[in-house]
Amino acid sequence: MQPTAEPHNATLVEKTPLETYVPPAKPSLIGLSRTELADRLGDIGVAPAQRKMRVQQLWHWLYFRGAQSFDDMTSISKGIRAELAQHFTVDRPEVVAEQISNDGTRKWLLRLPSGDSVQKAHEVECVYIPETDRGTLCVSSQVGCTLNCSFCHTGTQRLVRNLTAGEIVGQVMVARDRLNDWADREDGTRRVTNIVMMGMGEPLYNFDAVRDALLIVGDNEGIGISRRRITLSTSGVVPNIVRAGEEIGVMLAISLHAVRDELRNELVPLNRKYPIKELLQACRDYPGASNARRITFEYVMLKGVNDSLDDAKLLVKMLKGIPAKINLIPFNPWPGTAYECSDWDQIEKFSEYIFNAGYSSPVRTPRGRDILAACGQLKSETEKLSARERQALRAMAMTD
Repeated sequence: MQPTAEPHNATLVEKTPLETYVPPAKPSLIGLSRTELADRLGDIGVAPAQRKMRVQQLWHWLYFRGAQSFDDMTSISKGIRAELAQHFTVDRPEVVAEQISNDGTRKWLLRLPSGDSVQKAHEVECVYIPETDRGTLCVSSQVGCTLNCSFCHTGTQRLVRNLTAGEIVGQVMVARDRLNDWADREDGTRRVTNIVMMGMGEPLYNFDAVRDALLIVGDNEGIGISRRRITLSTSGVVPNIVRAGEEIGVMLAISLHAVRDELRNELVPLNRKYPIKELLQACRDYPGASNARRITFEYVMLKGVNDSLDDAKLLVKMLKGIPAKINLIPFNPWPGTAYECSDWDQIEKFSEYIFNAGYSSPVRTPRGRDILAACGQLKSETEKLSARERQALRAMAMTD
C-alpha cells in the first residue's frame, strides 16, 4: 500500500557531515598509494635510492600477505621495521561485534581508529555474503549516509563523516583476516572474490577516498580483486558517474527504484537534483559500458508503489540503448518503515516481462535478514544493544 505519512527526512536532498576525520597520533599505512608510502619512508630517513624497493616490500606485506604488524615483515631490515613501528601502524578497523545469519551471511560492526579523544568512536557495518560460486563483501563509504532514501534504513541515519581510503580498504582487510583469506590460505582459493560498494553511505559523495581505496583493492600485486568483480552503486550523483568510469573503471550499479520523476523524488530525493533523464544520459556516457560490462539497475520491489506491469513496461522503454541488466530486490523490512514488500507473484510477473523484453532480470535472494544485514537494512543496529550485550558479542567475535 502507498505510505500515508511523509517519509523521514524526505524533504531533504542531502545531509551535511557533522564531523571531520581526526587521524590517530600514530597513523596507519593502510590506504596509502605507492607514492604516499614512498613519501612516508622519506619522512623517516629512508634514502631515495631504497624507497622503490621498500615500497614494493611494504605493498606485498600489507596487501598480499595481510601482515598485522611490522614484525611480520621479515624481508625488511629490523632497523627500518623498528623505525616504521615508532611512527606508524598497520591497524585496520576494530571488530566490535560479529553476527552470523542462519544463511551464513556475516555482519561486522567495525570501530574506526581516531585521534580525537573527545568525539565518540565512529562505527560502520560491513557484510560478507557467501555463495556457491563467489563471496561478496558489501563495503561502507560513509559513517551514516548523505541521502534520505525513504525506503532505506541506512538513510534514516545522520551523516557523521566520510570514510578515508584506509578505512574503506581496511574493511576488506578485516574480512580477509576474519575469514583466513590471505595468500597463505592452504587451498589457494579466495573467500572474498567480489566487492560491492553498497554498504552505508553514497560512494560518489566520497569520491576521492572511494577511488583511492578501490584502486588499491584492484591492484594485482596486492589484494588483487579484478575491477570487473568490483561494483560501485550510486543513487545518481550524475557529475561523478562518468568520472568514476574514467578514474576507477569498475562496474556501475544505479539505485533506480522508480520510472517516474514524481515517485523517484519521494523514494530517492536526490532525483530532485538529478532527474531520471540526466541520470540515464550519464549511464549512456559511462566509459566502457558494453554488453560484456553492463550497467546494473537496482529496483526495490515495493507493494503497490512501483511494482505494476505499467512500471515494468516503462522501465524497459527508458533503458533502451543502455547495456543493462535489472536487479529486482524484494524489499527488506526494518523497524518503523511504511513500505511493504511486493507479493511474490507480482515480482515474478514483473521479472518475466523484463526478461521477455530481452533484459536479464534476476530477483535478488534476500540474505541476512535475521541480523538486519540485507540490502537497505544497515544502520549500526548494535548501537541499541546494552553494554553487556555488546561485550558478549565482542567476545564471540574474538573467539570465533
